[in-house]
Amino acid sequence: MAEFLTCLSGGGFIVIIILLIVILPASIKQINQYERGILFAFGKYIKTLGPGWKIVIPIIQSLKKVDIRTKTIDLSDQEAITKDNVSTKLSAVLYFKVVDAAKSLLDVENFVWATSQLAETTMRTVVGEFSLDELLTHRDNVAQNIESKVEKTSQEWGVEIIGVELKDVILPESMKRTMAKQAEAEREKRATIINSEGEVVAAKNLSKAAQMMSERPGALHLRTLNSINDISSDQSNTIVFMVPMEMLRAIEAVGNNYGATQSPLSNILNAVKKKNPNKDSTT
Repeated sequence: MAEFLTCLSGGGFIVIIILLIVILPASIKQINQYERGILFAFGKYIKTLGPGWKIVIPIIQSLKKVDIRTKTIDLSDQEAITKDNVSTKLSAVLYFKVVDAAKSLLDVENFVWATSQLAETTMRTVVGEFSLDELLTHRDNVAQNIESKVEKTSQEWGVEIIGVELKDVILPESMKRTMAKQAEAEREKRATIINSEGEVVAAKNLSKAAQMMSERPGALHLRTLNSINDISSDQSNTIVFMVPMEMLRAIEAVGNNYGATQSPLSNILNAVKKKNPNKDSTT
């Protein structure tokens, strides 16, 4: 009998060693740095475990891992109507991470899917609070509004919203054409205003220049000669030189003093006088 017990005790020791070799590796669980472990005992939450090797008793205890890294969700395009009754379609990106692993696992079935659905619903609601111009020019305000509304609910799930970014605002083709016409009209308006302001400045400068030339008798002649010099650089231009009527009369008087009876210049003057008998002209 003693020999049997001795053999049994020896065999039992071997069995225990075999069980330890088999069960111990299955009991050791590794939790990575970017994960948190939720420990259950008999199906009841016990505590949250940090990174490292942890021993979990088989059958009695179980471990669920939760990734706490920042996640990105590409939200699907959402059709909505703005405050001024314009149909639009928005696409956005949502950034979030888990800050309470226990809540994210115990309070919601699938926190990733729940957060994405909440964000998409909130997008449609927030767009209705802004007009089209505000939606296009103040996209950051729209994104912040979406972020704040989503975070109020997601905090109960242990999820923190890092940010929301609007990727694109899609408008109907008819609205795009209307906005293009409006932008073109605005540019034409600015061009007309700038052109008129330039005309005003030019008129003031011309007025000052005319006043300065009138104060100096030779200034106008110098300006005329300078203009002729500029025109003469191009051979395709035809120069029409304006001669005052007084100069022609002076030449005629000189011709009469030298005894000219009927010069070609006199014929020109007579023709001009017949054409404009009551008004001095220039040719």
